[in-house]
Amino acid sequence: MKFNQKKLDILKEKLKKLEKFKLAQLPTPLHEAPNLSRLLNGPRIFIKREDLTGMAFGGNKTRMFEYVLAKVVREGYDTVIAGAAVQSNYCRQMVAGCAKLGLK
Repeated sequence: MKFNQKKLDILKEKLKKLEKFKLAQLPTPLHEAPNLSRLLNGPRIFIKREDLTGMAFGGNKTRMFEYVLAKVVREGYDTVIAGAAVQSNYCRQMVAGCAKLGLK
């Protein structure tokens, strides 16, 4: 897939226009994995630490919930019903976000 800076810039502008609630501690850090780089005889490898968003052991879903839960509050709902696969962190993240915003 070819990188398209213009499309990325358009997306960023559209995201700026959406309402959101700050749930995550951002930016999350990058940690270097020198042993993995050495093992693979490869370039420097870094791991993005999404587990450090500050909400229920983190995960990339925290970023999505900043937008989703803003819409829930804006539309006047006080309760969220959600579900996901048993091994998913989706539900844990959703519950943590709801608790921060006073939603059931």
